[in-house]
Amino acid sequence: MNSGNFTIFPPSSRATAGERDKVARPTIPLAAKVAATAFLAVLIPTYLHTYGPTNFWWFCDAALILTVAGMWLESPLLISMCAVGILLPQCLWLVDFGGGLLGFHVFSLTGYMFDRHLPLFTRGLSLFHGWLPLLLVWLLGRLRYDKQALSAWSIVAMFLLLLSCLCALPAGAHPANPNIPVNINYVYGFNDLRPQHWVDQNLYVLLWLATLWLVVFLPTHLILRKVFPASPPVASGELRVRFL
Repeated sequence: MNSGNFTIFPPSSRATAGERDKVARPTIPLAAKVAATAFLAVLIPTYLHTYGPTNFWWFCDAALILTVAGMWLESPLLISMCAVGILLPQCLWLVDFGGGLLGFHVFSLTGYMFDRHLPLFTRGLSLFHGWLPLLLVWLLGRLRYDKQALSAWSIVAMFLLLLSCLCALPAGAHPANPNIPVNINYVYGFNDLRPQHWVDQNLYVLLWLATLWLVVFLPTHLILRKVFPASPPVASGELRVRFL
């Protein structure tokens, strides 16, 4: 056994003593893990105070938390599923934010970044939307891509959409705290001032999930599968434990 990574083999394994003691250096530097965790330790209480707990049901916020967990676990699956879910939407966020800096919004995704009623520090934390895609690409280069990411993120997305529809405030709501998010993940349409009325709400959520899957998740999965090598499968019956 070593203070680095080690592998626990079941009693039936025929691995040699040398194989049992073989150590691989951590793939993700400790400094990166600590930095991401420190950022999350600041963001979570700040967001809870400003926006409330439902804000973490946004795909991007949930993906940030899962990414930090994936960094510590060095999990290709967690990193890959976050990439499938948010790489394309975050690129749109960047385009809209860039337009906002120039005086116009392309997709109306980043208006809150220019809301002077929100503390500048809180808005600054939201710049993670810009660097998180770069972090995910870097992590994929180190951990490789897990082809199960599409199905895994699809389940997470379905759960978050269900929460957003059943437990969060709908479009057009006027909470006492104006910073509490409404219409999370656009489950009521693309207008936060009023919900969509062109189709039954339950059907709309299903159509929205299907659209996200076909237009965002699946294409991203196919591209990442081509660009990055596949992560090696864990051998059956083998438990791998990583330590720093």
